[in-house]
Formats: sequence, C-alpha cells, structure tokens
Amino acid sequence: MAYQHGDDVDYVEDEYEMDELDDEFQGIELGGFHLDVDEFQGIDLGGFDSDEDEFQGADLGGFDSDVDAYDDMNNRTQDTSAAEARSGKDIQGIPWERLPSTREEYRQTRLEHYKNYESIPQSGETSAKECKTAKKDGLYYDFRRNSRSVKSTIFHFQLRNLVWATSKHDAYLMSHFSVIHWSSLTCASTEVLNLSGHVAPREKHPESLLEGFTQTQVSTLAVKDKLLVAGGLQGELICKYLDKPGVCFCSRTTYDDNAITTAIEINNTASGALHFIASNNDCGVRDFDLENFQLSNHFQFPWPVNHTSLSPDGKLLIVVGDNPEGILVDSRNGKDVASLCGHVDYSFASAWHPDGLTFATGNQDKTCRIWDLRSLSKSVTALKGNIGAIRSIRYSSDGRYMAMAEAADFVHIFDVKSGYEVEQEIDFFGEISGVSFSPDTESLIVGVWDRTYGSLLEFGRRRNYAYLDTIL
Repeated sequence: MAYQHGDDVDYVEDEYEMDELDDEFQGIELGGFHLDVDEFQGIDLGGFDSDEDEFQGADLGGFDSDVDAYDDMNNRTQDTSAAEARSGKDIQGIPWERLPSTREEYRQTRLEHYKNYESIPQSGETSAKECKTAKKDGLYYDFRRNSRSVKSTIFHFQLRNLVWATSKHDAYLMSHFSVIHWSSLTCASTEVLNLSGHVAPREKHPESLLEGFTQTQVSTLAVKDKLLVAGGLQGELICKYLDKPGVCFCSRTTYDDNAITTAIEINNTASGALHFIASNNDCGVRDFDLENFQLSNHFQFPWPVNHTSLSPDGKLLIVVGDNPEGILVDSRNGKDVASLCGHVDYSFASAWHPDGLTFATGNQDKTCRIWDLRSLSKSVTALKGNIGAIRSIRYSSDGRYMAMAEAADFVHIFDVKSGYEVEQEIDFFGEISGVSFSPDTESLIVGVWDRTYGSLLEFGRRRNYAYLDTIL
C-alpha cells in the first residue's frame, strides 16, 4: 500500500482537481469532484507522520461535532425514499434540473477524467484485454433509501472496508472519528464509539495495552456477532462488545513506521471459538483468539499485506498485498499452498464464496478475478470495473450474488449462478467507503463519501412474489 506522503498528495490533486469543470457546477460537490487536497491535508494517506494539529484548517465535515449533528432535520429532509426515486427524484438528491449539465453528460465526464490510482503504471489498460464483458440487465436489489443524515467517511484512500450491515435494518460505519450505528427502521443514528479523544480498555488482559489510544484514525472496521473491531493507521486494534459499555481490548500490533492496519476479518473456528485476523502494512497477518484476547498466530510475508480472507472451513487463507501475485496459505502454519497469478497491480480485496471452492480478489488494475481451488493455474474469469480499482468484494451469505465495489461511483452485483455473466450495475457519484450485504441477504448497504452528498445508500433484495397473484 502507498505510504509516501508526497505521492499521495499528487494523486489526490490529480484525481479531484478538475478545474475545467469547477465553474460549471458552481460549488455543488458531486462525488468528490470538488474535493481538493485540503480534504486530506494533515492526514497522511499512507499512515505516515499523522498529526492531529494538521487537521486544523481542513474542512473535515465537522468531525469534532457530537452525535446530535446526525439528527439535523435539514439533512433529514434531503434524504431520498424509494417512492421519491420512483417519482423521478435523483437517488442522491442532486438537483440536475438546476445544473447546466445533465446527469448523462456529467457521467461521461467522470468516465473520461477520473484518474485511477495505480502502483504499476498502465495496469488498467494491460488487464482490460482479457476481461469478460457481463450483461448489465440484471436487477437483484431495488433502491430503498439514501440517507444523507448519516455521513460515511474514509481515512485512507486505498482502504474501503468501513461499512458493515449486521441485519437488514442495522449498519455500522465510520464517520470521521466516530463509529456510528444506523437504523433504517427509525432512520436514526447512534454513536457507538468516539475515538477523537482517549479510549482505554475496561477489562484487563495480558496482551492488552491498558493506557489505550488517543485520537485513533480508523483505517478498517469489522462488525460481527455483537463484536466490533477497529484498526488504525498506526497499528492500533480496538475491540468493543456492542452490548457492553466501553472498550474491552486495545493493542498495538507493531511499532514499525509503516504500521497501517489494512483489514480485519472476524470469524469462528471449527470449534466455535471467536477469532479475528488483522492484516498489516508491516507484512504481517495476526490471528487473535477473542476468548482471552491473545495472539494465537503471526505470519510474515515478503510484502505489505492489504487484505486476507479465511475460507469457510477455516483451513486456507487468501493473502493479497503489494505484489501482483497473491498467495493461498495454510491458515494453521502460514505455509504457501499456491500462488495466484494474473493481476498486474497490487490487490486490496478478497472474499470466499460460501461453497469454499471459489473465491475472488480485487486489484488496482480495475479487475476482480474469480479463482477455483480445483484449478489454480489461472483465474476462472476476470471482471472489469468502469473507472477505478476494485477495493471491496462481498458475497451474499447464500452465495447467489457477489458485490464488487470500485473506488468510486460503481457497485456491481454479479449473478454467481450465471457464471458472472449477468450483473446489476449501481451507478451514483462519490467515493465508496464500503459495501455490505446483510447476513440474511435482504439488504445491501453502500457508504458514499463526499462533502456534500456523503450518505448511506440502502437497497433491498428483489423477490418474486408472482405466485401471490393466484390468491387474488
């Protein structure tokens, strides 16, 4: 993962400062379009030399305001319901009728000017040659609501796993220094954990850092079975049970300068024990046993690790990072099982299909590759994004669908049964902070990060209830 501050600033300037269109949109910020480098000023996008003093002067959307800000009625009136969308309102509430350009014209401009961040130059063009083109006529999830009254944010531009749906009505997300719970039933948000000040564990565990942390910049998040684990830009790990007050565990995985926590996955072992796996930019993968909050395994790899995923049977681990080749390893000892060759840039996403036979990896070369354990010499297929890196991948728990999120503007939902040949393309404007299916597959939640149009997009699974017509 990138960690040189100068390179990051150049990337932000190139991607967001499109001066030729600034005047046309007259101050309305669309999908990060007017987001200049001040948005990131003082936040080292690679996790180096972060300093809270450097936040001063940057418009960070009121990160130090309290949770009451989320109940602002002005924001609530800007939310968009399914009924309003069916009546013709833009799902993000963008007033296209008052703008000199149409939505279609602006979309074309984004496709032409959005600059995908690449660690290896021209990787997107190289990978496009072997990609499958899917039919875009699938319709699996219907728009339900866009909630601008809750703001989803990002601390590191390459890490986009900051949104988790724990039921069809409940989602957890990062909003600046706060972990927020959002209920679609009540359309209300609640602050679960505030990391802008000092946090310290209430429980004593042998490997816990009892002094805790101050102003933790969260780079990745995971929520499952009433457990929340947040990882920080300086190697912090913070654990909280959602049904208990305070924090139960704090740890700093490493004191290396390059210590970004890149991904967290909560899982259950074959014996039923609760664990979580933390990936880190220091080239390490650590497995923690949550019964006693102790480190149970620590594997080192030859390059920074950006994401890991444990197979459903708990035996294999996908490891991807700052190398075009990924690795499949034995989760018990970290030994290589197979190399994953095909991507041409660095990978930041991975996910297992529930069948445990196939899995997916997402890369800055704008592709997601599907792999089969029974034939790992090459990927089964390569799926192409429209404008950016594939930074988040999720399978529905029933294995029917795979959601593939680009860095911005597009989430693709593939029908797995069709062999990934049919997809639903969700098209909007804004950087994507995360995507998550609910455990029952009934909801799909997408976090959108933008100063003006930041929000949570909610979609509901489309069901065929035609058989009910026979009753009428």
